[in-house]
Amino acid sequence: MPEFDFARCATQGARHYQEDSATVLPSGDDAQPVSSADRASGGGGGGGTLIAVLADGMGGHAGGALASRTVCERFVGTCANRNGPVPERLFAALEAANAAVADTVDANPMLSGMGSTLVGTVFSEAGVQWISVGDSPLLLFRRGEIALLNEDHSLAPELDRLVEAGHMTAEEAHRDPRRHMLRSAVTGDEIDLVDVSLKPLQLEPGDYVILASDGLHTLQTAEIARIVSAYGGDGAEAVASALIREVEAMREPHQDNATVIAVRLKPDLADSA
Repeated sequence: MPEFDFARCATQGARHYQEDSATVLPSGDDAQPVSSADRASGGGGGGGTLIAVLADGMGGHAGGALASRTVCERFVGTCANRNGPVPERLFAALEAANAAVADTVDANPMLSGMGSTLVGTVFSEAGVQWISVGDSPLLLFRRGEIALLNEDHSLAPELDRLVEAGHMTAEEAHRDPRRHMLRSAVTGDEIDLVDVSLKPLQLEPGDYVILASDGLHTLQTAEIARIVSAYGGDGAEAVASALIREVEAMREPHQDNATVIAVRLKPDLADSA
């Protein structure tokens, strides 16, 4: 049975409030969700399966924080309590999270316009499977390199395609204020774009899977890879904390909230697999 090492870490950045939420639920009869608005929380181990979800809220201080927390709680609860194939559980959990946002807005119309991104994962013996909406990245670190596993539902990919076509420069695309506009989000309405894994991605010894809010984009991909390489041997808590420390060290004047969940297959079990 696989066992996973996990941890989460967060920073408010230059914001006066935190709109990110992240929750991890290891398997087991006595398992409790690891969820906190604090800067960091180590996870430890989870045997068998692991559910992890991260949400980046929008809609102002109250609305964004409530939306992301609602999405995480409902997603984890639904995914954990539903039987059947993992893709069906992921879709059911997403639908339940979206419905929970709709119910919250119906109960308090002043929260109209709130919503959230979502990246939800299930780790098991088969590997990792995911579903995502929005621009919160799901990253795989393997053998010193970083790969983006999920689709980016912001306008950033569209602007990058304009650069490739010669219609704008890379600098113009990077500074374009539309870059972080979302083409899809969990708002309680119909979801326009959903990314879902077609099959489990089998994990290898040394792999890390990173769920993050887009505040992590302050770091270049090569820098993320360097940090995970440097701290990977010390475990998930060391990796998550190091990534957030580096974001804070950049001292970006408009730094967004940044949150990461780091997950790895524990090396002692991976080596014997």
